[in-house]
Amino acid sequence: MPGTTSTTTGHFTFADWQERVIGPGEDANPRLSHASVRNTFTGGIEAAGTTCEYAIVYVTAKTGSFSGMELLTGRVEGREGSFAVEERGFFGEDGTVHCTFEVVPGSGSGELTGLTGKGDFTARHGEQEVAYRFAYEVEQGAGRTELRGSA
Repeated sequence: MPGTTSTTTGHFTFADWQERVIGPGEDANPRLSHASVRNTFTGGIEAAGTTCEYAIVYVTAKTGSFSGMELLTGRVEGREGSFAVEERGFFGEDGTVHCTFEVVPGSGSGELTGLTGKGDFTARHGEQEVAYRFAYEVEQGAGRTELRGSA
């Protein structure tokens, strides 16, 4: 049975960013890179040390697009579990990153079983904290253990 859509907000910080050029070379355009990233989320999503992998295409030295997958383990509005999101975005000359993300169907576990949702963020060059917005639903009763008294 579907739940009610809720929207939550918060911030995340980049804990680690390791990027390497895959080809054709550091100064070539377009070029393909791979980044392994760890983030820490606070607010409605609480998750430390997420695992995130990006494929990045640089069209110029400063512009391009990316896609990736991120695994979050922690809590969404107090519900504990894990889930994965698929991310897609682009970045412009000024270094601003625009990204949308969506929960990978079936990836929710624990009290987040049945989680669906979409979100977005805009990261401005040089910002340490990035604000996010996440609209989600958790299937009613999914993942929750209820104690029942004896009759």
